Amino acid sequence: MTDLVLARPFSPLRLESRSLAWRTAAVLVGTLLLALSSQIKVPMVPVPMTMQTFAVTLIGALYGWRLGAVTVIAWLLEGVAGLPVFAGALGGAAYVAGPTGGYLLAFPFAAALTGFLAQRGWNGRRIGLATLSMLAGNALCLVLGTAWLATFIGLEKAIAVGATPFLLGAILKSALAAATLKAFAPRG
Repeated sequence: MTDLVLARPFSPLRLESRSLAWRTAAVLVGTLLLALSSQIKVPMVPVPMTMQTFAVTLIGALYGWRLGAVTVIAWLLEGVAGLPVFAGALGGAAYVAGPTGGYLLAFPFAAALTGFLAQRGWNGRRIGLATLSMLAGNALCLVLGTAWLATFIGLEKAIAVGATPFLLGAILKSALAAATLKAFAPRG
């Protein structure tokens, strides 16, 4: 277990030692990054994917589990308040309560998970573990989102349309997020 804990915690942005103003600015930048990533659609067959989970897992790993989760919750609250931060520039409470709401509500947990793992060595210093951390965050989103979707359309159909088409995308986004995290890893 000690192999998973680093002597120097991974905190490239050092947000935990910054002022409240810095952390608040980081949350605002993170919500903007999430809003922008929600609008990026990557054409895939049979369903296009957005870059939301790329941003969610990366924010968790860069910000740490607490501030990462807070940032994603702030983004969700912006969306619930009606700001057009969700995919397709949509917002509103009804969107979160709908069939895709489970994926959205899983995002803070995914950010917290990747942040928790990053702080324990699953980070940019160890690209393989960073990739596994990102995969774990993406898997959590798929599992919770699919479970929520199943309440609307049944489990078998939810797996077929809400999980299976996104597996390849989750793998690719996890690898990309881990590579991006590597760029933030302290040298030496």
